[in-house]
Amino acid sequence: MVNDNISTPTLDKVLEVRGLGKVYGNGCPHCFDLTGPEHDTNICPRCGSVVAAHNLSFDLCRGEILGIMGESGSGKSTAVKALYFDEAPTCGTAVFYDQGNAYDLYALNAAQQRQLRNQRFGMVYQNPVLGLNFNVSAGGNIAERLLMSNLSHYGEIRQRATTLLRRTEVLTQRMDELPKNFSGGMQQRVQIAKALATNPPLLLLDEVTTGLDLSVQAAILDLIMEIQQELGTAMIAVTHDLGVIRLLAGRTLVMKYGRVIESGLTDQILEDPQHAYTQRLVASAL
Repeated sequence: MVNDNISTPTLDKVLEVRGLGKVYGNGCPHCFDLTGPEHDTNICPRCGSVVAAHNLSFDLCRGEILGIMGESGSGKSTAVKALYFDEAPTCGTAVFYDQGNAYDLYALNAAQQRQLRNQRFGMVYQNPVLGLNFNVSAGGNIAERLLMSNLSHYGEIRQRATTLLRRTEVLTQRMDELPKNFSGGMQQRVQIAKALATNPPLLLLDEVTTGLDLSVQAAILDLIMEIQQELGTAMIAVTHDLGVIRLLAGRTLVMKYGRVIESGLTDQILEDPQHAYTQRLVASAL
């Protein structure tokens, strides 16, 4: 495991994000001043760069689910992609606390980032094609992740894959089938099983119920809550669905045009939203 310690970790804190931002394009001195909710755009009128996220800051503790809510283009998915090293942020810091160590994520080299990603982070994408290898079986997908964490005994890998698929309610008889033969809901379950293979303390969920039937959505959400309660996994759940936020998240950030416009306890935000945009989101879901 990487060992670039930067500080003594706070008890139970898993993640500390400060000033995280992502700009697509060359950027200019006016990008942040001329974009955002007050300008009703995230495209800089001077240089055409897209401010996908700006000045995103939050803490995440063990066993907590943080919701990030907003419409398409709000920047919510950019945040989790930056934390999972799918995207390199333009600015900001993120510190991951794990097993008595603290890691400055963007000060690590590429090999160290891959090691954290493969062993200590889990990601479940909206599109299973991004999270699964469709050329190998469901069990093979889990095996790939276990091999990256230095587990090499075939019998142990097979047993671990069986346990995870059973835990996520995928029939173990289908372990050797390709994911392309599975329904969307089953593909999401395999993704979750794969993400959990290394018992990561941090799980990132990017619109995991979008496009699924309501009954399948409910089953996936129940599974996520069971995992959080049983394993104490810290999670970030990105969604535009207020029902998902209400069910999963203890705290929520509301984003628009790359900025956080409202944050706090989920019940407070949904029952008494302060920002006009949040009020419209809540009203539209009623």
